[in-house]
Amino acid sequence: MKWVWVSLFAIWPVAAIALSAVSPSMGWWFPESPVTEPAVAEPGAGSSESVNPLGREIDHLFYVILVICGVVFVLTHVGLAWVLFGGARRTVARYFHGNHVLEVVWTLIPAAVLFFIAFYQMEVWAKFRVESYYPADVTPVAEVTGRMYEWRIRYPAPGKTLMDTPQPDDLYAVNELLIPAGEPVLIQLRSQDVQHSFSLPEFRIKQDALPGQRIPVWFQADQAGNYTLLCQELCGWGHYKMGGVVIATPPDEHAAAMAALAAKQQSDGVNQTDDEESEIASTTAVTGERN
Repeated sequence: MKWVWVSLFAIWPVAAIALSAVSPSMGWWFPESPVTEPAVAEPGAGSSESVNPLGREIDHLFYVILVICGVVFVLTHVGLAWVLFGGARRTVARYFHGNHVLEVVWTLIPAAVLFFIAFYQMEVWAKFRVESYYPADVTPVAEVTGRMYEWRIRYPAPGKTLMDTPQPDDLYAVNELLIPAGEPVLIQLRSQDVQHSFSLPEFRIKQDALPGQRIPVWFQADQAGNYTLLCQELCGWGHYKMGGVVIATPPDEHAAAMAALAAKQQSDGVNQTDDEESEIASTTAVTGERN
């Protein structure tokens, strides 16, 4: 029976490594970015590469940590297999009180690795979270408020700047965030009720929305396309419904879309042409009666 357990502990690490190796080809990896014409040659188009420059730096950190953990995983299980097979061949147990040198080594090496990861990721973390590191030309485009169970989006009127408090001519949408492609944009993230998590998988962006706080989040879509907007914090029974879309279009198309949204929301629902035709018809009828 002992050889069954030894074989089990020796085989499953090999299976785990093999599964990790084939997972990208099976689609069990980063989400694929949409292919859009004619931008199929742009970074991230139709691949698992992030469409966001900051996202690609986050991916790099992910792979660095993956390699470190992978090497430690392999070495650890090679040592485990050696101990298991060596112990399985013996019929009498052997006891010892440890090795101080080994204990110091396997304490210092993990500590050094953790310090390396901590300092290596500081620049990327600063670019994401420290406002002084944000791109100089980043543009505030919207306020995104999570609530049970939707994303409510407030835009400034075309040609105006997004204010912290709602303005009479602000524009509104639900679950559709319109942004210009090819330039950094900034949103102000809020929560109306409980804690939500604003997540853009293709951008590698994930930020909790906290009640009572306004949190700036910036990102950039290298190419036009529709991207997934999720809540990744269990926020109640309707959490599964809290999905939206980020629609990135070229700057001129984005400006046209915002102008169309403004015209739609500021319209009183009366078609001026139809109103004029009705007035003419009424005038004609009155004139006919007098004649």
